[in-house]
Amino acid sequence: MFRSSPNIITGSAMQVAILAGGLATRLRPLTENIPKPMVRVSGRPFLEHQLNLLKENGIRDIVLCLGYLGKKVESYFGDGTRFGVNLKYSFEGKQLLGTAGALKNAQELLEDEFFVMYCDSYLLLDFEAVVSYFKKHHKLALMTVFKNHDRYEPSNVVVEGDLVRRYSKREKTRDMVYIDYGLNILRKEALNLVPPHEPYSLEELYAQLIDRQELLAYEVQERFYQIGSFEGLAEFEAFISGRSAR
Repeated sequence: MFRSSPNIITGSAMQVAILAGGLATRLRPLTENIPKPMVRVSGRPFLEHQLNLLKENGIRDIVLCLGYLGKKVESYFGDGTRFGVNLKYSFEGKQLLGTAGALKNAQELLEDEFFVMYCDSYLLLDFEAVVSYFKKHHKLALMTVFKNHDRYEPSNVVVEGDLVRRYSKREKTRDMVYIDYGLNILRKEALNLVPPHEPYSLEELYAQLIDRQELLAYEVQERFYQIGSFEGLAEFEAFISGRSAR
């Protein structure tokens, strides 16, 4: 398994799909009237911080997979021109389709290879190095992983060699020392494993890819930040405030 060097950030032109369809129940009451990407951190919606990070890494082509209150995101961000990026939108409709189902729903907007991110993650890593590693191995997918030991969130990944061997958010085992870092790569053909027009999770898709030995592991050294919980939101607020003060 490749291990990245910390604190190295370079550019990548690969497209990113950001999953932003969930109900964000852990952030209630903040998210009763706004979706998670619109939660404000240091005076700006969290998604704006994500877009700035992606832009710093040379990434400007972004597909937003939206569900709960998604129109509020589109109304604020528009086509992305004001933020220096190109935004496209995919809406799930009344039925939430889950993480993999949302990608299946957006597949007409997706390139042959693309990053997948979550709308609550802020990730300090070398995007270009991840792409380079992925292209060398000719697999259907890649998962970035972090040796977490349950520190920031419950660990949920088992890695052997350069492959993910097990991934589960529900069935915890003692050998799960890694966690899904929050940035993955998929080849579009992997979405052929996802049934259309029905809820389907990335966990289910990754289980199929693991069985086929098609899910690469790429270890990241730098910790991640997330706003999926109030604790995570406070940590990121402190981090971004300190970064702005430099």
